[in-house]
Amino acid sequence: MFLLSLIWAWTAWNIYRPYRRSPELLGVISFIFGVIVGEFGLHVIAVEVALTVLIILFGELSGLGDAVGLIIALGSWLAIGVFYFRAQRAEPIMAQAVRDALGLNPDQPLNTSDSLQINPDFKRLLKPFAYRLPGVTRHKNIEYCTVNGRSLKLDIYHRDDLPENAPVLYQMHGGAWLENCGSKNEQALPLMNQLAANGWVCVAIEYRLSPGSTFPEHIIDCKRGLSWVKDHIADYGGNPDFVIATGGSAGGHLSTLLALSANAPEFQPGFEDANTEVQGCVPFYGVYDFLNSQNQRSAGESLSQWISAKVLKHTRAEKPELWRQASPLYWVHKDAPPFLIIHGEADTLVPVAESQELYKALHAVSKQPVAYAELPDAQHAFEIGISLRTQIVVNQLCVYLDELYRRHLQALSMQATADVTDDDTAKIDDATERNTDEAQT
Repeated sequence: MFLLSLIWAWTAWNIYRPYRRSPELLGVISFIFGVIVGEFGLHVIAVEVALTVLIILFGELSGLGDAVGLIIALGSWLAIGVFYFRAQRAEPIMAQAVRDALGLNPDQPLNTSDSLQINPDFKRLLKPFAYRLPGVTRHKNIEYCTVNGRSLKLDIYHRDDLPENAPVLYQMHGGAWLENCGSKNEQALPLMNQLAANGWVCVAIEYRLSPGSTFPEHIIDCKRGLSWVKDHIADYGGNPDFVIATGGSAGGHLSTLLALSANAPEFQPGFEDANTEVQGCVPFYGVYDFLNSQNQRSAGESLSQWISAKVLKHTRAEKPELWRQASPLYWVHKDAPPFLIIHGEADTLVPVAESQELYKALHAVSKQPVAYAELPDAQHAFEIGISLRTQIVVNQLCVYLDELYRRHLQALSMQATADVTDDDTAKIDDATERNTDEAQT
């Protein structure tokens, strides 16, 4: 019991003091246990309590050491429980980020639909991997293109009643750009299912991965997928004129690069005329500067080493222009779409400085609102399951994205009204001119 309690104590310590130094392998271990214990702490406590009860029932608890171990275990459970409910600190941060991302002044109200779920649903916390919601349909493995004989597929989520002219979320998965490290099947599921239940159409794509593929093939596939969405999503109830890009980690990098490089011919070989604009971007904990120009990744260079060896297959010295081309930070421009950037303060894989630098660059030049939410205690991939923090973030994002779409439709309506007014004015002017001519004759 004593040794077991020490392990439990370390997992509790780790969520409060995640490891961010070299060697980076320890940061990966800190990440794994940080997500499990930090996001699903109540379940962890339940399992550890059950094990302790079994130890007692089998008479394996005896002596001073085990008594001390039991006290340590009790302290660990208390620490984990407190940490779990500290996730509620994300709510005001996300709420303010949403207001900033919408460009609202402090005295401007934010009108939310009565149908939106704002507060966490505590019943859903009992089953953190029960992603599916009633009334949501998923179409799996729809082919969007074939490259070198390989079929690339996507999944589509929408409400059973197939809404018309629904806004679209376009999701790119993470996994370090590497084969067997991530797929469309297990990422962003809380967000996509919630949005689909709210009337959105959500698309999750797969793309070619390294080392079998080399950049820019990853982003080219994402652009091909977006082109397919523009051409076909209306068949599933989606509005091809309103697409929001999102993704986490490598997907955060790709979604940001996609949003900032709209219609860039170097990323659209053979489909240069396709429209690859999006109307917004919500990247999670991505790598945005491969060049590490601000020393964001000061703890070590293993990330740059595997980008060089596996993804770009050239060193920075060999092809600095390729490293720059792959970095969203260097694609920032004044006509970028709206951005809401999200990163966990406790991320041990990708430092928050990556998102901070992207936010600074966008905020300095973009004509559209830009916001950044740095979430206390949140690890990399914190939203992999339905945790308290995940529900808070997802619910606030639903508010933000719905308001973006409402404004989009409002702008179209105002433009249509203006066009009609211009037509009517032109007709009146023509009629007046004819009457004047007739009077003169």
